[in-house]
Amino acid sequence: MPDSRLDRVIDPKLLREDPERVRASQRARGEDPSLVDAALAADERHRATLSEFERLRAEQKSFGKRVARAQGEEKQALLQQVKDLAARVKELDRAKDEAAAERERLLRSIGNVIIDGVPAGGEDDYVVLHEVGTPRDFAAEGFTPLDHLELGERLGAIDMARGAKVAGARFYYLTGVGARLETALMNLALQRAQQAGFVQLQVPTLVNRDTMAGAGFLDAHEEEVYRLRDDDLYLTGTSEVALAGFHADEIIDLGGGPRRYTAHSTCYRREAGSYGKDTRGIIRVHQFQKVELFVYCRPEDSEAEHEALLGYERGMLDDMEIPYRVIDVAAGDLGGPAARKFDCEAWVPSQGRYRELTSTSNCTTFQARRLNVRERDPHGHGTRFVATLNGTMATTRWMVAILENHQQPDGSVVVPEALRPFLGEDVLRPVR
Repeated sequence: MPDSRLDRVIDPKLLREDPERVRASQRARGEDPSLVDAALAADERHRATLSEFERLRAEQKSFGKRVARAQGEEKQALLQQVKDLAARVKELDRAKDEAAAERERLLRSIGNVIIDGVPAGGEDDYVVLHEVGTPRDFAAEGFTPLDHLELGERLGAIDMARGAKVAGARFYYLTGVGARLETALMNLALQRAQQAGFVQLQVPTLVNRDTMAGAGFLDAHEEEVYRLRDDDLYLTGTSEVALAGFHADEIIDLGGGPRRYTAHSTCYRREAGSYGKDTRGIIRVHQFQKVELFVYCRPEDSEAEHEALLGYERGMLDDMEIPYRVIDVAAGDLGGPAARKFDCEAWVPSQGRYRELTSTSNCTTFQARRLNVRERDPHGHGTRFVATLNGTMATTRWMVAILENHQQPDGSVVVPEALRPFLGEDVLRPVR
């Protein structure tokens, strides 16, 4: 039988029966494949010491009856054996725990096994799957496009200076129509999610360590997470974390199909290691709003659910009437929990390139194993771990693409038609 702690980290059958697939996944990610062999060796040490520990524990218990029946020198000899045996049992107890801890440490450093077809390589090795729309030719229209910050300041929508005064770099205020535009965007995203059958939750944005680690956000990127050390709680960078923990340690019923949830939350990211990148405006900030989609489903349904999530994201981008492309993210840029990820990137005129607005990840059973989310096996074989997936319907960053792509020569911005009922305006006009 597989060890329960190992079972909660990675599929033990896959690791033990097809380690080369795990090694290949590590190589595609640009990670160290030797971690697989080290983990297997630690697993073997643990199983060997556990077996010997249990054998000697049973022998230790049988000695009690023998000592009780013995007399004289025989009893003294047995007592010495008991003492020696107790020392050996104690030593094996410590050894098995050390091997288990080492095995778990190694396994937690191995990312989810990628799905066949994911491009190998790093950040620049993605594959473009779709391109939608054509970037505007501003030169042909006779003017140079402003960037989102200058537009936002002219519209009275964004105030970076006061954000920095109150909280520091990479914080901001959305003011007037800026705050209303963000709210309209989030409300549209929630409406679209509800129409697609997602149940809305209001989630905690502070979670405990078990939840943060279970979702896979502390393995290699703990330095990017805000932590309240006095309380040992973490500020989440996405409501994916709380949504992943919603059914932790539960057996859920998927007989009627996947369970789909959505949440709108404030998100916090330290952006460690990104100093000097995207410091202008609201592209890369420490706090923002986001509407997230999350799915629990049977493992065999996860790839179909992934395509569906991508479809919902693309529908929102189509509603924004902006050029975008869909990329299949390379293995080395996936992050630990994802077995495959699709990003949708919108055209940003002021930068002359595409920038990520949404992503959707198939995490297969990676998060569910760590958080112990199971279902009754439909084939009658006890319980099994479910698959989890996530996707983004809207974030504050979308305002960058909306403002820049819909700007006019006089500095006004045409509001995408889908947002007008939520915002109450067709055109945003400069106030200065």
